[in-house]
Parts: sequence; structure tokens; C-alpha cells
Amino acid sequence: MSVRLLGFRVDNYNFEEGIDKALELLEQEKVSQVVTINPEMFAEAEKNAEFANIINDAEMIIPDGIGVKIALQLKGYNAQRLPGIDFAKRLLQEAALKNISVGIIGAKEEVITKAVENLKNEIKNLNVVYYHNGYFSDDNEIYEDLQKTEPRLILAALGSPKQEFFIYNAKNKLSKALMIGIGGSLDVWSGNVKRAPEIYQKLGLEWLYRTISQPERFKRIFPALPLFLLKVIMSKEDKK
Repeated sequence: MSVRLLGFRVDNYNFEEGIDKALELLEQEKVSQVVTINPEMFAEAEKNAEFANIINDAEMIIPDGIGVKIALQLKGYNAQRLPGIDFAKRLLQEAALKNISVGIIGAKEEVITKAVENLKNEIKNLNVVYYHNGYFSDDNEIYEDLQKTEPRLILAALGSPKQEFFIYNAKNKLSKALMIGIGGSLDVWSGNVKRAPEIYQKLGLEWLYRTISQPERFKRIFPALPLFLLKVIMSKEDKK
């Protein structure tokens, strides 16, 4: 079920429904984009019309941030958060089971190399046919590599909004793939960054743990999160 939040569509699935929908998109004869949306992306879309259009054009938009889950609940929806890092990991597991080829792009060379190594060790039969660090100046070179290697599931860890633009532009470059922006997931999968303890994950407070661990994140999250929730409370057109 899709709902409206501050003028944008958000797909309100539970985790298993979301995975099923993503696998359906993966079978289609086109490039499909999954956006893992959070309050910071809503703020960026408000000031960047091109980014807003990309979100509106995405085939799937899932609530990654706890702020989006709270916002949906404020509007009367029984919402479940679908963390992008968990969503992408599950898709990798499904890809291994179904012999679906994988491409991964982003982070520093040593980070992505270690992340791919760890993922292959963790997920039996994972078929990573292409990976590249996120430090490139010519997107077309990466698109050409992807055309040659033909991964069907592509994870882009380039940070937002760069990864969303990269995926959107791929729709005119590639023929068939499911592409999802995964932010800083490679840092976690490589072991370079420790993920929040499980209790923080269950409570939806990973953002708080990361802010405590990395104080430089504070300026990025605040005032974006409280302003986002205030706008949701004040908005009228999204009410259930």
C-alpha cells in the first residue's frame, strides 16, 4: 500500500512484503529504482526540484529512517521501518538463492574490497560479478562496465543524493536491473564501522547511536529531523 507524506509517495509495506515487491521489480525488463527515504532526503527534495522528481519517479520508496516511520504513524498509518542496510542484505541473500548476479558500487577501495569479501564469506553462492569504489569522475565508465558485466541487482553506496541521481540516470543506460541506494552500508559490512547494538536497532534509535559515536553527524540530522516531524504535523493533505 502506498501513502502520501509531504507530497511524496511512500510504500507502506512490512519487511516481507517489501522484499516480495523488490523481487517482482527485479524480474521486469527495465531498470527499477528503490529509494530508502529518510527525513534528510525529504529536506533535500524540498529545495532540489530535480531530486524531488527522481523520488517521485522511483518504482519503490521505503521508509528507512525512524523519522519517516514516526511521521507515518502521526498520519494514522500502521507503519513499519524497513532499514536499507537490512533490506539490501536480505536481497543479497535472495540473489544468492536464485543465482541472481550482483554489482556493488561505492566507498573507498579498501572498504568495498573488504565488504565484498565479508559478504561472500557470509552468504553462500553470492555471485558478485562487478564492484567498484565510489571515487570516480565519469559515471559513463561505470555504466559501460555494468553493461558488460550485466549484474541484475545493483547496490549503490554513494551517499544521498548522489546515489539516487546515479541510479536514475542508469535507467537510460542499462537494460534490466534492480538498483537500490544503500548509503553507508559498505562501511558496516566491511567491519570499518560498528553497527548500533541490537537494542538500538529494535528501538529505531540507530541514528542516536551513530550520532553519539560520530558527533559530526549532529549537524546533518538536526534540525532536519525535528523540522521534518513539525512539517508533517502541520500538513493537512496527507491525513488518512
